[in-house]
Amino acid sequence: MTDATPRSFPAPGDHDALELGTQLTPRFDAAGLVTAVVTDVVSGEVLMLAHMNAEALARTIETGIATYWSRSRRSLWVKGETSGNRQHVAELRVDCDQDAVWLKVRVEGHGASCHRGYRSCFYRAVPVGGPADAPLAFVEADPAFDPADVYGSACGHTHS
Repeated sequence: MTDATPRSFPAPGDHDALELGTQLTPRFDAAGLVTAVVTDVVSGEVLMLAHMNAEALARTIETGIATYWSRSRRSLWVKGETSGNRQHVAELRVDCDQDAVWLKVRVEGHGASCHRGYRSCFYRAVPVGGPADAPLAFVEADPAFDPADVYGSACGHTHS
């Protein structure tokens, strides 16, 4: 298929077909998206959460390279196209009601999945059991790369 060809998946069937069937029939939300949870294939660490439209999901399946839908830019983006930290999909799973996917990936380059240079987009922890306005705690000491070296000094870029 060319880039201009729209991608489509079969419509979800009844409850049993959706949850127990062997055909991928994603349940896209009103915006035409499914949620994508991305983890490291070896460690299981959560790297990021993103969204996919039908085109992004089809390209990811066909190429084995993670492709997402940027809600802010309203366009497709291949993860790591700018930074060199492409995500190679080792396994792709769909949840029970097919409205979310789970990508187990190997990240090339610096190994970072966050546009801020961190390995994971979840590089800060929220203290639990205290006041809701407690400061966030960094769980990754340093970024794997400097975003200014990749995106320029004003890192207005989101999700490379």
